Amino acid sequence: MSCCPAPRTLEDAVEARYGALATSCCAGSLSCGSAFDISAPQRGEVLVDLGCGRGRDVIRAADRVGDKGAAIGVDRTDAMLAAARAAVPPYQRNVRFVRSDLASLDLPDAAADVVISNCTINHARDKEAVYREVHRVLRPGGRFVVSDVIAEQELPQAVREDPAAWAACYGGAVPEAEYLGAISRAGFARVDVVERSEPYEKGGVVVRSLTLRGFKQSPPVGEGGGST
Repeated sequence: MSCCPAPRTLEDAVEARYGALATSCCAGSLSCGSAFDISAPQRGEVLVDLGCGRGRDVIRAADRVGDKGAAIGVDRTDAMLAAARAAVPPYQRNVRFVRSDLASLDLPDAAADVVISNCTINHARDKEAVYREVHRVLRPGGRFVVSDVIAEQELPQAVREDPAAWAACYGGAVPEAEYLGAISRAGFARVDVVERSEPYEKGGVVVRSLTLRGFKQSPPVGEGGGST
């Protein structure tokens, strides 16, 4: 596989793009699927949103899970987190936001019933590391629903090395088989493709959006229930 931008260069590009979008009234939806709706959070559950942006889905989740549940938004862009915290209604006490890298989540093991993400994991240099963290923070039997961008074929090196392309949600896209392989190696044995868009052109390359649902297996009867 061709190279990708240096970590600091990539972080700066993503921070610049999403920092500007955090306060833009014309930003529109930054998602690429319906991860929240498909995840169907239930009363009493804990939901984690990776790349929560301005917190819209986190606030919706807080209403859905109720006082005995919780909704946690994770992002690494300070401006997005500030916008998200400002949007929380005063009555909602079951919401919090965490600044954290997705490949090293500042969350305890087995903390969540459901993890969602919309058009965010494509920004990660190591997608398998992100999914290992998703596996770690899910409780046994927990689920994830992720909408993300994938490439129809391996991207040209010039695109893979362009930090602006990564920030724009296509430079870090990988082919579907590679993406699913990263999820499998992270420990998820059951993953379903729930939605697959038609291919579309972005930045001179062809990509598409996938929405995936996966489950963390419960341990066999008689074995311990700790995170694996």
